[in-house]
Amino acid sequence: MRVLVVEDDPQLGPWLRDTLARTFGSSDLVTTLDEAQAAIAVRGFELVVIDRGLPDGEGLTLLSQLKQQRPVPAVVVLTALDDPIDIAHALDEGADDYVAKPFEPTELVARAKAVLRRFLLDRGSVVSVGNLSYNIFDRVVCVDQQPIVVPRRELAILEAMIRRTGYVVLRETLESATYSFDDEIQSNALDVHVCRLRRRLRKANCQVALRPVRGLGYLLSAD
Repeated sequence: MRVLVVEDDPQLGPWLRDTLARTFGSSDLVTTLDEAQAAIAVRGFELVVIDRGLPDGEGLTLLSQLKQQRPVPAVVVLTALDDPIDIAHALDEGADDYVAKPFEPTELVARAKAVLRRFLLDRGSVVSVGNLSYNIFDRVVCVDQQPIVVPRRELAILEAMIRRTGYVVLRETLESATYSFDDEIQSNALDVHVCRLRRRLRKANCQVALRPVRGLGYLLSAD
């Protein structure tokens, strides 16, 4: 699961990125409308958290672009404007929730979880292949209905692949799911994580195969 934070406050922005990354997985931070539009154009997000007052304009103008994404991400709007008319306007424009500043950290995380839960319940939050199952919302991996621990980057790879079971997942897609814009990616880093994931699943007697497709990426299928 990937999160985009659009926030120009130099303290709040990094805090939001790190907090949401710990809760949901990979998270990216941008500080302007232009950067947000560029990020949305090249990468899919499940959750987008938008500050209204950005240096180059109104954060709500991103909503029309986000509505065209497939799948459409959940959107939480942050703002110091807490007038009921402003709230109604944001919701009418397509926001899924609205959090007024200042806010408690637990409130934001709880609201984001509630929004994502509604979205994922509509789409189906549990994906299964063979004796492997993955709960997208809770980010829990089970083999034969028994949970196993999977580190963050391996989990991002598994999620990207299990959503595309039976299809080749390009290296670029896996790297996009696993790393943020600011991460420096070494040439063999993805292969190392896939190898560790394969070994972890095999140790748990998981009946799926992670096969490399030369020059393209990887394919996950029932073994």
